[in-house]
Amino acid sequence: GVDGLLHITDMSWGRISHPSEMVQIGMELEIKVLDIDWERERISLGLKQLHPYPWKDVAEKYPVGTRVQGKVLRGVVKNITDYGAFIDLGGIDGLLHITDMSWGRISHPSEMVQIGMELEIKVLDIDWERERISLGLKQLQSYPWKDVAAKYPVGTRVNGKVVSITNYGAFIELEPGIEGLVHISEMSWTRNVRHPSKIVSIGEAIEAVVLKVDETEEKISLGMKQTEQDPWVILPLKYPVGTRINGKVRNLTSFGAFVEIEPGIDGLIHISDMSWTKRVQHPSEVVKKGDAVDVVILNIDSENKRISLGLKQAEEDPWLRIGETYPVGTELPGKVVRLMDKGVVVDLGNDIEGFVPVSQLNPEGTVTNPADFAWETMNLVMRVLEVDPIHRRIVLAVTSVPEEQPPKPAEPSKVHSSEDEIGL
Repeated sequence: GVDGLLHITDMSWGRISHPSEMVQIGMELEIKVLDIDWERERISLGLKQLHPYPWKDVAEKYPVGTRVQGKVLRGVVKNITDYGAFIDLGGIDGLLHITDMSWGRISHPSEMVQIGMELEIKVLDIDWERERISLGLKQLQSYPWKDVAAKYPVGTRVNGKVVSITNYGAFIELEPGIEGLVHISEMSWTRNVRHPSKIVSIGEAIEAVVLKVDETEEKISLGMKQTEQDPWVILPLKYPVGTRINGKVRNLTSFGAFVEIEPGIDGLIHISDMSWTKRVQHPSEVVKKGDAVDVVILNIDSENKRISLGLKQAEEDPWLRIGETYPVGTELPGKVVRLMDKGVVVDLGNDIEGFVPVSQLNPEGTVTNPADFAWETMNLVMRVLEVDPIHRRIVLAVTSVPEEQPPKPAEPSKVHSSEDEIGL
């Protein structure tokens, strides 16, 4: 009628994960009393204490200083964990870590071993103080990285399988134990790859080119895009400067618009190449995302992978005939679009802008500050004083101010400095 506790740690000198590996309900045991706690009425029992301590035999068989690393033993897989497998070597257990199972990449020990499997195993290290034995399986196989540089010389085309994907690239298994890295920058000549998973997937077979081999660090650099010709090399031949093409606006920035020339290849229309006549503040004033536009190739920089495009160059420069359109002495209406410290800029229509110096704002010449006379959207009637096609400038003089005017803004218009106005 008196019970005692046989703790799992006192059942075997080796490693067990559950008491059922050693005992079953109803089994009769020869057992050893380890301790009796009279106050708590507890009895501690032991089973392993009836058997010789196995590490004593190990210590006698391999005295301190004996070379045991490298010995090959036979054992049975006793237990499997996420980080390795415990091997019964005949009364004592050794750990076969997952990193010592295969030269190749494995995600779980169960891919290599199963409980009850008999293995030939190599002793890597014995820790006498902690009573631990480290074992290796891959060490019984030849080292795969030996002479790998001769096997995979730089420039060789290879086939492999994607075994891992990270933020910076994909690892490709060329053979068991040999993996190479395709960096994200080596995946495509034209696509802006944000993550390798957009290009490859686990288990996919790919072709690549060997870029670099480092046997010491066990690293191989691979390139996927090198299996194809770099399109940027032939672009200057395909699109000589001056070529007129049609493309779709893919993106707008503050300094210009990107237009797709070919799938994955964009060119930039700089804001200064959008209009012959209009001072463009933002690309959205001229084009919108998704627009199909005619552009002209201005320059192709293959080394830096940049294409300069011109939108205005696809049309005739109106300044070549501006003198015919606006001869000196012509009177015409216009609207104030910007106030400058030395005058005002006016819109003459057809994206043509002119400049009225402060001295020409009124016939009397009494205005010294443009903000005292004009405001943005104000209507004026002016006379052409000078046409300069080279510097793209039309100088005007105010002859009259129409009575009907749009309402004057509550806040005064911003006065731009002369340096803000190109060509004025």
